[in-house]
Amino acid sequence: MSSDPAPSAAGAPAPGAPPVAGELSRDLKLFHVIMMGLGMMIGAGVFVGIGISVRGAGPGGLLLTFALNGLIALFTAMSFAELSSAIPRAGGAYNFARIGFGRGASFIAGWTEWFASALAGAFYAVVFATFTLSFLNGMFGWDLSADQQQGVVKIIAVAAAATFVYINYRGSSETAKIGAIFTVLQMLLVAGIGVTGIVTAFVRPERLANFQPFLTDDGWWKLLGTMGVIYVAFEGFEVIAQAGDETVAPKRNLPKAMLYSVLIVTVTYLAVAFASVVAIRSADGGMAAYATATEQGGKPFFTAAVEQLIPFRGVGGALVALAVIFSATSALNATIYSATRASFALGRDGMLPPAFARISTRRKTPYVALTFTAVIVLTASVLMNPVHGAATASMMFLCLFFMVNLCVIRIRLNMGDELEYGFIMPLFPLFPILAIVCQIALAGGIFAESKAAVLIAAIWVPAGVLFYLLYARKRAPAADHEIHVFEEAPEPKGDDYRIMVSVANPANALEMVRMTYRLAGAKSARVQLLHMVPVPPNVPLRDAHKYMLAGREAITETLLYLAPMFPITTTMRYCRNIARGILSAVRDKHVDLLILGWHGRRPGKVFRLGSTIDPIIERCPCNVLVLKNCGGNREFARVLVPIGGGPYSAYALEMATIFAEQETGQVTALTVARPGDEPMDLDEFIRDHADRLALPPERITPRVVESNDVAGAILAEAAEHDLVILGCTREPLLHQVTRASLPDLIAQRCDKPLVMVKASGGIRSWIKRWI
Repeated sequence: MSSDPAPSAAGAPAPGAPPVAGELSRDLKLFHVIMMGLGMMIGAGVFVGIGISVRGAGPGGLLLTFALNGLIALFTAMSFAELSSAIPRAGGAYNFARIGFGRGASFIAGWTEWFASALAGAFYAVVFATFTLSFLNGMFGWDLSADQQQGVVKIIAVAAAATFVYINYRGSSETAKIGAIFTVLQMLLVAGIGVTGIVTAFVRPERLANFQPFLTDDGWWKLLGTMGVIYVAFEGFEVIAQAGDETVAPKRNLPKAMLYSVLIVTVTYLAVAFASVVAIRSADGGMAAYATATEQGGKPFFTAAVEQLIPFRGVGGALVALAVIFSATSALNATIYSATRASFALGRDGMLPPAFARISTRRKTPYVALTFTAVIVLTASVLMNPVHGAATASMMFLCLFFMVNLCVIRIRLNMGDELEYGFIMPLFPLFPILAIVCQIALAGGIFAESKAAVLIAAIWVPAGVLFYLLYARKRAPAADHEIHVFEEAPEPKGDDYRIMVSVANPANALEMVRMTYRLAGAKSARVQLLHMVPVPPNVPLRDAHKYMLAGREAITETLLYLAPMFPITTTMRYCRNIARGILSAVRDKHVDLLILGWHGRRPGKVFRLGSTIDPIIERCPCNVLVLKNCGGNREFARVLVPIGGGPYSAYALEMATIFAEQETGQVTALTVARPGDEPMDLDEFIRDHADRLALPPERITPRVVESNDVAGAILAEAAEHDLVILGCTREPLLHQVTRASLPDLIAQRCDKPLVMVKASGGIRSWIKRWI
């Protein structure tokens, strides 16, 4: 007997029971998901786009349009591939946005992706109906009026959409198998046209003269516009991310399927575009003028080209019709699948009503999400203008791609040590940044082409924001990657200097009290006590309160010492990863200085200072102090500051003058020079920073030591002092895996009280705070 709680009569979980979790069956292999991506990408838009590109940018611009768009698509596909290999769940961009930027952004991503995919499905249904009717007219010679043709197109479009809704209901394996059949057929037709064109170029090399002139007079400026319009032909690889819950070995197969799909489609498009140009026997006045004249005569340029390429009793025209029909059909199948999975993910995480997460016990498909998707697709198939519908979907897809490229950067930096990647893109973060820049330019081109796209987006997106604020924000359960607040005292307003002290347990708290006391006094600061409750991976977040006792004791102990002297607020949060939780709190509270405790490196670990402290030092947007062995009621009469002229030396010297005993304390500014090297001018360094020091310059003693062993010389001097303060390294963690930095070596080997400092400032800290 199942131990799951019985559902209520309405189908909702019983009161107090955990949310009902559904599971999709894993039966999609690499071939199926590649075919799904190809089926979505090789849509009917490419056949229309060939004529647009030739008219606007010329025959050479046609090839450049597909080549450059393929490159931009590959950049974004690498972002999708990396994220999907680490987070292989249904939802795609929705899941990536939630992990990267939180619930609000993720809801808008999923809401937009759902609508964009559904609109794209309706567009392909209408294209399928239009070319089907054209094919039948050519075969049987029907004589229909314009109104009759419009009515028949709507009937066929609705019938096609309803058919593929039913196929999707049958299950993902049936969806993939049917989609794979149509995709293989369309690939054979399209590839056949491309190969025929290449053979023609070898047999009739004079046809290569059709590429002259290579570009139109203003072709370079037109190229960006044609790329923006034709980019719709490269949408579709993101559908593969929706199949994460149903793919066999997703960490390996999802990245492969995305990258292979983009490469196959780009090569196919280039072959077909090349064939379209060399197919024309005579193009007086240039290819652009010929394409314009042909389409003004009522025949698409691509159709005219293939009819000349294969001039056998209408075979060329029939091939075009079949290629477009198969392309539109496979794309319709893939978009319905994608839209359904997007809404299923929203329902699964409580963003949409829980009914959206229901899965058919027989078919193992999300039937409620599919039903609502079908309503959008069928309604749009009847009401929509295909051109503006495609433009709207394209604009929304570009917005999603923009967000995903931001997500891959943020998730790699914030959670790279937590996730298990099946694919990691090279030269990170070059490709996501290039993709973002290019997508902004392409979005501008689409914006110029369709005002209706802007209007529809301006209605749908604000509607999603309103729905999130009124419904989804308070209903979505906590996710494993999120940080949540247990207890938090209200924070007074003001622009005072803010110090955050991260306390782990009562012993740790008492050790940090004295140092915080001196800093708060010197800075006239407000103190924020923070405790992060680490929840084990196998424990539900709803049980996190069981792990908060030690944190409450630590904060209470600290309050006993500091509350009578300084304004103090407290907060307790729980999360899966402490470093990420602390960084989140620092950004939320706009902290100026973060204080951490450290008890030394654990043996056998990759991290130099620890899996919590290392990421914080590298990513924290504010000043950081890491305290080691600084507990007890100590006075620091002699403080050593090793100075090498690095970015944190001045801040280390400032902290030394604060921690030194104020009446008689002495600070030693030490620099170690190798024999024969010119030592640093410490006197000038001290004068340059005198205005930020808490002690007069005469109580700071400069000292120069010559040695080939810099670390050994500093440790020898440390033995004669009560406290050592040194700056952290600015080397990234990846470099420190292979070799320890000098500050890390000293910190690990020094048995004296020690403080490591990192100073913020400049554009790097601004980027870390906001991105």
